[in-house]
Amino acid sequence: MTTIRLTMAQALARFLTKQMTEVDGEKVPIFGGVFAIFGHGNVAGFGEALYGVRDELPTFRAHNEQSMAHAAIGFAKASFRRRMMAVTSSIGPGATNMVTAAALAHVNRLPVLLLPGDVFANRRPDPVLQQVESFEDGTVSANDCFRPVSRYFDRITRPEQIIPALHRAMAVLTDPAECGPVTLSLCQDVQAEAYDYPESFFDERLWLPRRTRPSEDELAAAVAALRGAQKPLIVAGGGVLYSGATEAVRAFAETYGIPVSETQAGKSSLPAAHPLNMGSIGVTGTSASNRLAEEADVILAIGSRLQDFTTGSWALFKSRQQTVIGLNPQLFDATKHRALPLVADALAGLKDISADLGSWRAPESWTRSAKEGRAQWFVDADKATAPTNAELPSDGQVIGAVNRVLGSEMTLVCASGGLPGELHKLWQAGSPGSYHLDYGYSTMGYEIAGGLGVKMAKPDKDVVVMLGDGSYLMLNSEIATSVMLGLKLYIVVLDNSGFGCINRLQMATGGANFNNLFRDTRHQTLPAIDFAAHAASLGAISKKVASIAELETELEAAKGNDRTTVLVIDTDPLITTEAGGAWWDVAVPEVSDRPSVNAAREAYEAAIKAQRIVN
Repeated sequence: MTTIRLTMAQALARFLTKQMTEVDGEKVPIFGGVFAIFGHGNVAGFGEALYGVRDELPTFRAHNEQSMAHAAIGFAKASFRRRMMAVTSSIGPGATNMVTAAALAHVNRLPVLLLPGDVFANRRPDPVLQQVESFEDGTVSANDCFRPVSRYFDRITRPEQIIPALHRAMAVLTDPAECGPVTLSLCQDVQAEAYDYPESFFDERLWLPRRTRPSEDELAAAVAALRGAQKPLIVAGGGVLYSGATEAVRAFAETYGIPVSETQAGKSSLPAAHPLNMGSIGVTGTSASNRLAEEADVILAIGSRLQDFTTGSWALFKSRQQTVIGLNPQLFDATKHRALPLVADALAGLKDISADLGSWRAPESWTRSAKEGRAQWFVDADKATAPTNAELPSDGQVIGAVNRVLGSEMTLVCASGGLPGELHKLWQAGSPGSYHLDYGYSTMGYEIAGGLGVKMAKPDKDVVVMLGDGSYLMLNSEIATSVMLGLKLYIVVLDNSGFGCINRLQMATGGANFNNLFRDTRHQTLPAIDFAAHAASLGAISKKVASIAELETELEAAKGNDRTTVLVIDTDPLITTEAGGAWWDVAVPEVSDRPSVNAAREAYEAAIKAQRIVN
């Protein structure tokens, strides 16, 4: 066996350069690069190794460990999980800053390779700078925080351990069912230790998506359920996009006359203009989708984990004779709420169902009724997005302006606050992947960093980031990185002077206006934050606009700008789109001395009776 002597870190870096995939028939590196913030726990070992492969595996410098991991996740999501990035930090706060991002990737089933530095395996200098010590367990380090939010976790305490660890890591990162974050915790002394690695370890390997076919019995049960359906509905989740099954969903819906609703992750599975696209479903759903969900007797959930926002906390699906078919490569998701499991890749599963359905078609009356509801929804949506002369515009009016000027083909990025609900209902998405939301973990601060990752994955496409002032204040540093890398973003900041979304939820559950909007917080002076000036200080072109009309003018002008542009507009924190939507289970206190809370509790107790409890 021929070997080559390398440090563990050098072997890791070289291995990453040899992993390949295919995109549109072209072989490309599966890793788009490595985001790195160096410290004493990784600069001497992995930092030196990355320098050695800098022409094959580019290293990108960011400003915050959490946000660089968000950018890597945004890259993977925008690449439909076909490509990904690695992220490395030092030990201590650099590592634990990435835990939130790991949770985001875990919830959303997105691949990212996290490579935090760790303590010395030989323990000679214990406790090393930034080491977290357990009084009860000498093997614990701060990186154990990654265990519950990683699909695979390993701590590398000997240089040869990187061989099986990387093989397992790649298997998880590229598997449709297992996909999620992998953490390889790199002891800093081991990074620098040498080993005679087999040359075969560095052979080029091509990773292609696995397309699991359904079992005969599960397929037969799913087909039988659909054949008996009088009111079928498709729920398109993120798995439709990751499988590359958007065209298959379109053909399936058209062939069988089945209306399609979309989750946050699945939005853009069909173009918004398609006559069978009923739009968003659930708590943030359209009236068209949610009426059908209430009445449907068979729901074909494709690539969805059916979280509470999709199902209206399992109170939306009101038909007690309703059957859910879970078409999903992951058994855990396919069997939720006693669904008929169809464990398969979305594209493969749809092909097999189609082969067996024959000439069956949904009743014309159901399809016609769906289209009528869709037409009515667009009347309501147009009202919500139309400009007015109001002193403070609504989120919906800002969304309408951005959509009108920038179009439906650019990629929209968002994550948290009130915007995801309004965007899910109102944004008119065009091509697959043009709607990019983290609404599994709904992570404040993901937006700008995630937008950077999207732009890295789609350098020739326009990317617009929409976020509130709360998210901007939490994490904005990658504006500077976007300028540094020459990756232009459109960023629209909606300033409602606080956490407007949660303030509305607080009011809806009987609570007092407290600690959400700036005016309702403990303060001596209310801050007058100049977001435009701040963005300019990070290198962006920026401006605060005073109206929807001025926003549209500046968005049009931004098309000619040579770098990231940030536009800020004040908005009303209380207005939200009234049409559409469904109940969401937010527990209200059983006991309170406030009449508004007691009234909200009474309404809550009535609402929970509609929940489908069949777990």
